[in-house]
Amino acid sequence: MELALKRSGRSRSDVTLVAVSKKFSAGRLREAYQAGVRVFGENYVQEFAEKRRLLQDLNDARFHLIGHLQANKARQASDLFDVIETIDSQRLLRRLDDAAGRRGHALEVLIETKLSTEESKSGARPEEIPDLLKAAELCSNLKLSGLMTMPPWSDDPERSRPYFRELARLAQHYGLPQLSMGMSGDFEVAIEEGATIIRVGTALFGARPKPRENAIPPP
Repeated sequence: MELALKRSGRSRSDVTLVAVSKKFSAGRLREAYQAGVRVFGENYVQEFAEKRRLLQDLNDARFHLIGHLQANKARQASDLFDVIETIDSQRLLRRLDDAAGRRGHALEVLIETKLSTEESKSGARPEEIPDLLKAAELCSNLKLSGLMTMPPWSDDPERSRPYFRELARLAQHYGLPQLSMGMSGDFEVAIEEGATIIRVGTALFGARPKPRENAIPPP
């Protein structure tokens, strides 16, 4: 991170490191917290719900949802997460706004933007962003702060650069300050292209455990 920041003339405070902890136990998250990590990313609402109850004492930890969110899980997600990075529909915005309102707190959200043609990727198309922004303006309990994307997988980080550059262009065009982009294999390129949030899992935690290794001990 420091090298990429230096190359791009940026400071460490410009970028938030989100430690992607999906499939790892609450105990591993606690180890990372003790090592100084304060922001974590999870992909699955139900999986994190089981871990969250074991981490109640980590008062200054923040949790991002970085996986696809179904609208029928909006209320639970609002209870569990500080930031939802995967907004892709007006329906989901409305559901989250209602859920956040019931809790009486503002929820930060980002629009997941699909810039590739891969069928497996979710997210809103760039041409859908204006309508999502208009819908977000009507959501008094949400703070829409930026865009998120996931480029096609490649072992060459330079292949991600055009996608990161385009996301940065879109964010600037719409006046959105947050750019969530870059993972273990390409976060340096993402930082060079303006990322304010990087999502790093394997480089921090190693290979994800098999299901039997991920059992959560009883409280």
